[in-house]
This record gives sequence, C-alpha cells and structure tokens, in this order.
Amino acid sequence: MTTHYIDITLLPDPEFSHAHLLSALYAKLHQVLVQLQANDIGVSFPRYQQHPRTLGTVLRLHSSEAALARLMGIDWLKGMRDHIALTAMSPAPTGALHRAVIRRQFKTSVERLRRRRMLRKGETAEQAAAAIPDSAQRQPNLPFTQLHSATTGQRFCLFVEHVPIQASPQAGSFNCYGLSHGATVPWF
Repeated sequence: MTTHYIDITLLPDPEFSHAHLLSALYAKLHQVLVQLQANDIGVSFPRYQQHPRTLGTVLRLHSSEAALARLMGIDWLKGMRDHIALTAMSPAPTGALHRAVIRRQFKTSVERLRRRRMLRKGETAEQAAAAIPDSAQRQPNLPFTQLHSATTGQRFCLFVEHVPIQASPQAGSFNCYGLSHGATVPWF
C-alpha cells in the first residue's frame, strides 16, 4: 500500500537540462528497482504537463514506510546528489485522491513495422508497404524520458501517462519503472 512518499526535485544546472537530469535519475531508479526486485514502489510526476509536454522537475516515490526506507538505505542517488533536492519521507495526505501512472508504448516507426512484417510473413518490401501505409505511424503526444536499454543497448523513449483521478486507491504491483496499469498512487 502506498502510504508514504518522497519527492526528488531536480535543481537548475547550467550544464545539463532538466530532461537530461531526469533521464539520469530515472535510469538510476530503474536499476535499483531491478536490483531490489521491488514491485511495491510507484512513481508520479507532480509537475506533469501535456502542453507543453513535460514530466516536470519532480519525481515522487510512493510506497510503504518500510519499502521507502529500504530503497533509501541504498546509495542509489550517488552522482546525482549535487543535482537534486530530496524531501524527508512523509505520510501521504489524508483524503488524497488517487491515480495510476502508466507506461504507454506506441508503434512509431513504419519502417520497423514493415521489416518485422516482411520477416514474419515472408512479404516483399512492396507488399509490406501496401499493408502498412505511412499513415500508420503514430506521433505520441505524451511526456517521456529517454532511457538506455541494458538489454539491447539502444536508447528508447519511456512515454508516461497519468490516467484520470479516482476517489479510492486500487491495490496492485508496480513494474521496475515504478509504473502500473492497475495500482494507484496518492495524487496531491
């Protein structure tokens, strides 16, 4: 149950943009969540906006007091301490609303989709192009952070969506990015 939270605020930096710092911070969080095999720590972005598109400058961690203490007992913020301000762990406000924070994945590259179809169905490039027109490419309009995949070695965009607010919490687990399709976090 997500009863407590910690805010991590990115500080202004003349050398690095907030987007760059958030990417580095989120990569470190992902690594430690994988290391801990934690499925009880969620995230939200209190300054999230779609127009202009940004996750903002605050990463909020949500969980139980014990889980957050375990996370913060590891020096996972090493190298980031000069770039962040960290609040003390606090209980979530009584009566807070709730929302799920989810990852959205998009099929954005028609070339990749066509190559995949050619391999799967044994089609020619022309057949794949006829089956997957250029209009199939989607332009996501959600805020995102860029991460580096440890598996493939490639950079990718992690698109984040805050789903509509709910009056009551929904229990569930979080993935290694602190996101969930079912579990909610307090929203305040």
